[in-house]
Parts: sequence; C-alpha cells; structure tokens
Amino acid sequence: MEDYSRLEYRSIQNRGIFTGVTSGVFWGLDTVLTGIVLGMSPMIDTKEAIFLAPFISAFLHDVFSSMWMFIYMIFTKQLEAVIKALKTRSGKFICIASIFGGPIGMACYLLAIKYIGAGYTASISSIYPAVGAFWAYLFLKDKLSKRGVVGLCLSISSVIVLGYSPDKISNGNYVLGFALALGCVLGWSLESVICAYGMKDDEVNPAQALQIRQLVSALFYGIIIIPLVGGLEVTSIVFTSKVSIFICIIALVGTVSYMCYYTSIDTAGPVKATALNITYSIWAIIFDVILLGNPITLKLIICSLVIIIGSVLVSKN
Repeated sequence: MEDYSRLEYRSIQNRGIFTGVTSGVFWGLDTVLTGIVLGMSPMIDTKEAIFLAPFISAFLHDVFSSMWMFIYMIFTKQLEAVIKALKTRSGKFICIASIFGGPIGMACYLLAIKYIGAGYTASISSIYPAVGAFWAYLFLKDKLSKRGVVGLCLSISSVIVLGYSPDKISNGNYVLGFALALGCVLGWSLESVICAYGMKDDEVNPAQALQIRQLVSALFYGIIIIPLVGGLEVTSIVFTSKVSIFICIIALVGTVSYMCYYTSIDTAGPVKATALNITYSIWAIIFDVILLGNPITLKLIICSLVIIIGSVLVSKN
C-alpha cells in the first residue's frame, strides 16, 4: 500500500512537471505568434491602428480565450460551479487579479513585444516570479531565505544588463518597450499574489479560475480600455478581418498554456509550476529563430539563463 502511494504521488508530480514545462512551451509560442499578428494588416494600416494594435490584440486574445474556456465549461458541465465561484471570496479576488494580469500585465506585454521584440520581452518579463516573491514578503509576510534574496538580485541584475544597450539607448521606442516589459512584470507579479491570497480559503479548481480570469479581463478591456483609447472602430475592422481568425487560434494556444500552468500549480504546487513556466523566455527565443529567423545574441542567451536561475532560486524559497 505504501509503495502504491509513492508511485501514485510520483505520477501526480510527474504530471505537474510535464504540464509546467508544456505551459512554458505554449506561452513561448503564443508570444512569437502574437508578434507576427501585430505586424499584419489591418493592424498597421494607419498610425492609429499601429498604436491600438496591442490593445486590440490583447482584448481579442482574452475574448477568444474566454470563449474556448466557455466551450470547455459546457462540455465538462462546470458553468454552474463558475457562477457560484464568482460569489465567493476566492472569485472576487480572482476578478481583481484578472485586471492586473490582463489589462495591465498583458497589455504591457504585447506593447513591449511591439517595441523590442518577442525575445527581449519574454526574457525581461520572466523576472515576475522573483518580483512576486517580493510582493508576497511585503503583503503576505512570506519571508525570503538567503537563497531567495540571491535569486532576486541575480534576476534584477540580469534584467538591467539585458536592458542596457548603448547602441539603442537613444531610441525612444527601445526605452519605452523596456519600461513596458517591466510594467508587465508588475502586473503579473501582483496577479499571482492576489490570487494566492484570495484562494487560500475557498476552493476553486484551475479551470474555473481561468474562466473567471479570462472573462473578467475581456470585459474590462471591452468596457473600459478599448473605448478609453478610442479603439472601437479599429476593433470592429480587425474583428471582421482574417486577422481575427489568427488571433482566435493564438488564443487557443494561450489557453492551453494557462490550463497547463494552473494544472501544474494544482498537482506539483506553485513552486515547481512557476519555476517551470518561466522557461517560456527560452522557448520564445527558440520559436523566434525557427519561425522568423531572427539572430540570437550571446548576451541574450546568458541573461535569459541567469534570469531563469534567479527566478528558480526565489520560487524554490
């Protein structure tokens, strides 16, 4: 019986490890494909469209992702459970976390991709677990070990080195893109801490949490962000074009990534799940080379590896 329990535990852990790595692979692919879509017509037909493209892409990404999750909820008969979850303490905190992760974090992420490319954006944004650990220490009183402090310093130092580029520093777009990538880090790190705080009492499974997250994010974009930036007309044009088909497919890739990530948290725990998920920065670079033929610099490779090592040290705290 004891041996069986060990085998069962190992099986669950292996599943968590596999889904954690898979979440990183799919998010890396999502990142590169999104970069390609942002360069398509009608995203670049006018100066207005170029400015609005990241917001519209993020909005439609979450709309289609929510749609994919809705279909999944119907087939698994969990719609009623999602409605009940919205009324709970966990559901309300997930709604708040959704705003930080979606309209703030994701919008900054896509804008950063537009200005500095998928590779640099993915590498810089992968520091979010380390920053999340800092917020957890500040708000949840989770203490950092010496190893965690070292990891945090490693990640931040590598981001500074990666962001410093004398030949590009005078480029306003480059500086803006780097700042937006850090904005993404802020949004995603706060999202993880708020979710952790909200879900510590009530029980909401990964699929239900993801449905709430994507739905709230899409509604916030559609009701507040898109009208605020004056993107209703361009959004309708993009939605009725072939670009929306590509975004719908990319949203499926992103949804798979989220589902794998949440499943990994549920089976292997948040420590291993986060450590495995941040490998998306490396996968994004790999897909960037395979699909777009962009060159890899030694600086990018070294900094990406050090960022991941630092984040893993913090995550394993």
